[in-house]
Amino acid sequence: MAAGDLLLRTQSGLPVLARAFPSCLCLRVPARRRRGAPPLTAAKVDVADAVGRRVRSGGAAVPKRRRSRRDAEEEEEEGLAFSRVVTGRGRGVREEGVAEGEAPEFDAAKSGDESGGVDGSYLSDTRFDQCAISPLSLKAVKDAGYERMTQVQEATLPVILQGEDVLAKAKTGTGKTVAFLLPAIELLSTLPRSPSINLLVICPTRELANQVAAEARKLLKYHRSLGVQVVIGGTKLPQEQRSMQSNPCQILVATPGRLKDHLENTPGFSNRIKGVKVLVLDEADRLLDMGFRRDIEKIIAFIPKERQTLLFSATVPEEVRQISHVAMKRGYKFINTVKEGDEETHSQVSQMYMVAPLDLHFSILYNVLKKHIAEDADYKVIVFCTTAMVTKLVAEVLSQLKLNIREIHSRKSQSARTKVSDEFRKSKGLILVSSDVSARGVDYPDVTLVIQVGLPADREQYIHRLGRTGRKGKDGLGLLLLAPWETYFLNSVQDLSVSQAVVPTIDSSIQTGVKDALGRVETKSKESAYQAWLGYYNSNKAISRDKSRLVRLAEEFSQSMGLAIPPAIPKLILRKMGLNNVPGLRSV
Repeated sequence: MAAGDLLLRTQSGLPVLARAFPSCLCLRVPARRRRGAPPLTAAKVDVADAVGRRVRSGGAAVPKRRRSRRDAEEEEEEGLAFSRVVTGRGRGVREEGVAEGEAPEFDAAKSGDESGGVDGSYLSDTRFDQCAISPLSLKAVKDAGYERMTQVQEATLPVILQGEDVLAKAKTGTGKTVAFLLPAIELLSTLPRSPSINLLVICPTRELANQVAAEARKLLKYHRSLGVQVVIGGTKLPQEQRSMQSNPCQILVATPGRLKDHLENTPGFSNRIKGVKVLVLDEADRLLDMGFRRDIEKIIAFIPKERQTLLFSATVPEEVRQISHVAMKRGYKFINTVKEGDEETHSQVSQMYMVAPLDLHFSILYNVLKKHIAEDADYKVIVFCTTAMVTKLVAEVLSQLKLNIREIHSRKSQSARTKVSDEFRKSKGLILVSSDVSARGVDYPDVTLVIQVGLPADREQYIHRLGRTGRKGKDGLGLLLLAPWETYFLNSVQDLSVSQAVVPTIDSSIQTGVKDALGRVETKSKESAYQAWLGYYNSNKAISRDKSRLVRLAEEFSQSMGLAIPPAIPKLILRKMGLNNVPGLRSV
């Protein structure tokens, strides 16, 4: 200890070193020991054996491309458009003001039975009844099955309850939704009843917004005077307007585009939003990645400056720091629950990659899924694809192969997406084929396997997709299926303990079954998938640099779908892609 240091203890008994800096107070919490991820190995792994081993061993398997500004919540999937607390100084936390040291970690051996499904590896020793929350909230928390706080909740709840603005860095799947909802509800329960919106939560996707609202309803179980509503793209604006008028809510969960629509088109809404006492930006880095910064700044201009602002983010890049300066008070608190140098993917997830020609991808996918289903009666799988139309194609092929398939992507109506998302969340024995609308923040419990087919947009997207399994301390398995010319992506994840898997031997019955299934899929679906695939890879500079090579690769994809000749593409689309007059591409 240096001169002037004080040795304190947190509520859970961890020693804390408080060190005085000229401009900030830094709390350093020594990490508890946790079982780490297996080291990167050069040995190849049999993926089918690993899928089975996860079950046989009782669940303990061993082993940026930027999007353009889009309309509200639909993602650009086709590639056509190109506890540490730090008190900040000035308008926010300067990079050099972030304390060195480790954030608290928790003993993975603890049981998670009393925590509403949260495994012990993410739990602290602190119980909710040790926190300064009202009896009504505590009763709702217990009814929801939560007893001990997660690491994120223990680190953030006391600070937020004090009314501080907070920027929290936290991995997904660690209980951050309750961390910002619970203290906000505590504040709202003390306010007189009014038609004003007092808590505004902004989420990047419709699925995440619905999930946050569902969690809020659990916590509001005994707060009869408080209500929650969701406003999201893909639903009818007049219907939302009537709902808000007939039953005014105090908690509003929204996606940015639809919230902006209400500010501009719903009579009286801009007055109601002037009652906001707490603003939450959930998945702040994702909001900015999707191009919502201007919308967020416009929304912030509508709401009172005298408010509490909470930003939760899996990563804290420069863009998040910039928006925190705009949205938050001077001297806000930065709370980092991720240890410096800690792996960005959950240590419970065994990661593998497989390299095979495109014409084998459907057969390999079918083979891996069949093996996993045979080994685990409670299987729950997500297959991520590159674009919405490729997602549709893969779902149709797997459905033709008699697998229990659901699909979700931006081309589906909001009601269909919500129905599928809710069903997958509550069920087992399902395979969800998804575009990136499910890659971030959405909590699907007990996902046993995540398969990523094709090139992820970037390292962050790979990590967030993988984060759908191994959530809340549970074990999971991830497989990345690449073509040989996509292997350069592995350089960006070489530090994440990803092992190479052996390409399984595909017997003739599987090959025949896949070929027949592809034959039963409508040609129109294949044509749409081809166009979307071409657009996606054309937006990747590493691949699109050589246009003749891009055309050859697109032809390979076309052949993998059983098409002898690549489909023709409308001239307007080719112009948007910058591919008009490129030899080898057919136009109509």
